[in-house]
Amino acid sequence: MRFLLVLVALGVIAAGIVEWALSAWDAPGPAARAGNQTVILIPAHSRTHDIAQMLEGAGAVKYGLLFEADAHLKGVSSRFKAGEYAIPSTASMATIAGILVEGKSIQHKLTAAEGLTSEMIWKLVKADPVLVGDAGPTPAEGSLLPETYLFTRGETRLALLAQMARAQKDVLAKAWEGRAQGLPFKTPREAIILASIVEKETRLPQERPHVASVFINRLRKGMKLQTDPTIIYDLTRGYPLGRGIRQSELEAATPYNTYVIPALPPGPICNPGKDAIAAVLNPQDTQDLYFVATGQGGHAFSATVEGQARNVASYRMFQRLQQPPEPKAVQDNGRVDNAAVPLPDGTAPKLKIPKSKPRVRHRQG
Repeated sequence: MRFLLVLVALGVIAAGIVEWALSAWDAPGPAARAGNQTVILIPAHSRTHDIAQMLEGAGAVKYGLLFEADAHLKGVSSRFKAGEYAIPSTASMATIAGILVEGKSIQHKLTAAEGLTSEMIWKLVKADPVLVGDAGPTPAEGSLLPETYLFTRGETRLALLAQMARAQKDVLAKAWEGRAQGLPFKTPREAIILASIVEKETRLPQERPHVASVFINRLRKGMKLQTDPTIIYDLTRGYPLGRGIRQSELEAATPYNTYVIPALPPGPICNPGKDAIAAVLNPQDTQDLYFVATGQGGHAFSATVEGQARNVASYRMFQRLQQPPEPKAVQDNGRVDNAAVPLPDGTAPKLKIPKSKPRVRHRQG
């Protein structure tokens, strides 16, 4: 009889423990030790016991063994996924288990800005502390799509660079399919080359189709593009020049010098974004052949040498009105500001340009 009483008592106690454990499953958990969440990294192939001990060690749950037991009782222990998780402060064990089952790891991000060279983007990927593995060789110039990319801890550098390359191929393929008729280039690579020049010539998205139309009109007429960013790329591979472009550099017969070569340069000078790619494949319909910086963030466009001369005069007047009227340094995007702007092509009438100022065109203010 005494034995039966002991069994009954033990059963009651066990039932009470189970009921308490189950009720604890939905009860608020401990407050985060710092901030409003606790970050925990669960490696692949972790056992439920190991996960429970990690949670207890991080202060996300009070009793690791209780979390483990409840997870088994609820039938969720085998569904936990590896990853990096943000556990909200005072989250219940049920909430934590739901996060681990859903597998929504913390999303990290890396932004590759429009106009960066492949080497610049490669260095960003290489330096990111969350990514793992070797970055491999520098990707080909103009082969990556500038964008903000999300990834989880443990993503490899090679995988992210491959994602950037795939993204560019997808965007280019779609844009190429819907391109305008009669463009003066025949391949997607040539489109990327021209898009990279447009990307470096203007920061204003609304201007890109107009800038693209100028270069396309010049290509149709066999005119030199005469664009400064190509010279800078030849000299620095896209890094800031730190000074104005010299006359000798304007005249040097180098592969990327579009003041000398009568066509596109041999390759892209940066990684153009979606807007620049779209602009060269569906440019604005204009007759313009020239543009020059207004000094106020945009450009003035013209179809004639006379119109260009007026725009250049306006730009120089704007420069004279600035205080102090000193040349600015080259900006981070490789553009040269506040430099004198010569008229394109040897056949056009020349403006008198003070020898103290370097000769460069198409500058942004």
